[in-house]
Amino acid sequence: MSGQDIRRPLDAQAVGLMLLLCLIWSLQQIVLKATAPDFSPTLQLALRSGIAALLVWLYMRFKGERLNLQTGVWRAGLLVGALFALEFVLLGQAVRLTTAGHVVVFLYSAPVFAALGLHLKLPAERLATLQWLGIALAFGGIAVAFLGDGGQGRLSSTLLGDALALGAALAWGLTTVAIRVSPLSGLPATQTLFYQLVVGFVLLMAVAWALDETVFRSSLPVWAALAFNAVIVCFFSFLVWFSLLRKYLASRLGVFSFLTPILGVILGAWLLDEPVEPNFAIGTALVLAGIVLVSGYGLLLGWLQRLRRRVPARKI
Repeated sequence: MSGQDIRRPLDAQAVGLMLLLCLIWSLQQIVLKATAPDFSPTLQLALRSGIAALLVWLYMRFKGERLNLQTGVWRAGLLVGALFALEFVLLGQAVRLTTAGHVVVFLYSAPVFAALGLHLKLPAERLATLQWLGIALAFGGIAVAFLGDGGQGRLSSTLLGDALALGAALAWGLTTVAIRVSPLSGLPATQTLFYQLVVGFVLLMAVAWALDETVFRSSLPVWAALAFNAVIVCFFSFLVWFSLLRKYLASRLGVFSFLTPILGVILGAWLLDEPVEPNFAIGTALVLAGIVLVSGYGLLLGWLQRLRRRVPARKI
């Protein structure tokens, strides 16, 4: 089996874990939004990064893994850490201004930005015609979600929050590109995650202090939110995701991540009584369809090829 891809198709365990991860990822914006009055979102994101960085470091020590501090590596680590911090600075402001459902949908448009960046930087990541169609659908969906009702009945603060969430998606996409084209791409995922969390903690704390977003009213919901975001989201879910990527086909796993924005909208409406405007629902459907075409292109192509082989050729 040497030199061959030994990753396998999804089994019941992988499907169950992916459904759990999508639920966790969809809840993080809702938790930030729900606790914002008592726990400043930027401060919460900073503290969760610091706690998760400590947990990742302990995990690396347990595995006997040493942090790579070569010049090219730590410089790339600073860059992706800065982009990681920018993403969550924008996210922290977005959840204060718009709904959690809006935030999760716009944030998970990140694969579109990543695909565009990789298309420009890596020959192996050139986009196919169907993927360009997906990008057009995604950006069309974003336009509909923003402008479908002409802005009537929507507060300027909500539009600003949506724009900040979209900016966070751009920062996430650029983070993916920076990792792929730097020495970090050859390192264990724990080290890349550690760089992001440490730099993110430092920068996010500085931003929280500069913007005077340091509200922390101790209560059970506040501590539960911090524990959820630090231990469950930043540490557990990311390590499980990286573990799944080592065992299973990435294209099959990626399809499940499209459930996250859907769950985010549903849970936001259910738990926070957030409205779902018709134009936003249509825009969300277009964005998700576009992301499926962009990120799930390899899987869709495989399905079409298998279907073509099963259909007998017509005799003339």
